[in-house]
Amino acid sequence: MEAALHQNKTFDTIDYSDQKLSDNEFVNCEFINCNFSKSDFSYIDFLDCTFKNCNLSLSVLRNTGLKNIKFIGCKLMGLDFSASNSFLFSMSFQDCLLDYSTFIYKKLKKTNFIDCSLKDVDFSNTDLSLSVFKNCDLANATFQDCILEKTDFRSSRNYTFDPAENKIKRTKVSHTALAGLLEKFDLDIE
Repeated sequence: MEAALHQNKTFDTIDYSDQKLSDNEFVNCEFINCNFSKSDFSYIDFLDCTFKNCNLSLSVLRNTGLKNIKFIGCKLMGLDFSASNSFLFSMSFQDCLLDYSTFIYKKLKKTNFIDCSLKDVDFSNTDLSLSVFKNCDLANATFQDCILEKTDFRSSRNYTFDPAENKIKRTKVSHTALAGLLEKFDLDIE
């Protein structure tokens, strides 16, 4: 793809796998059924874009601008979001597969994760305050030194975090998940 500014465009069923897509800017664009697996998005800016049913697994996000991005039904396995540009970083996820991805040191305040698989995701040092995890699987996800204030985990499952190592004021959890919050104490809870 040639370097350019793309505005108000729809990209449908295009295979960009294993390609370098540098020096592009996408504003208010929609990507539908596209394959971006193992692509290099370094130094690209996306603003107000939507990705539907796309595969971005193992893509490179070095200094990539992700500003008000919606991912719907996407495969986003093994992405290092922590390498992306932090300026105006904002996303939402619905029906996405985010297993093995990393968000270390990112500000994800008020982010929605709806019906997502987040297995083995690393949220260390992430601000997730006021975020919502609705019906998500968080098996083996890492929450260390996170801001989880007013974060809603109530309908999700398999999450564990140490209340002493995270800021958890007014965090919403279900009573069935309390065992995961006490895991470090090695208690027999019945």
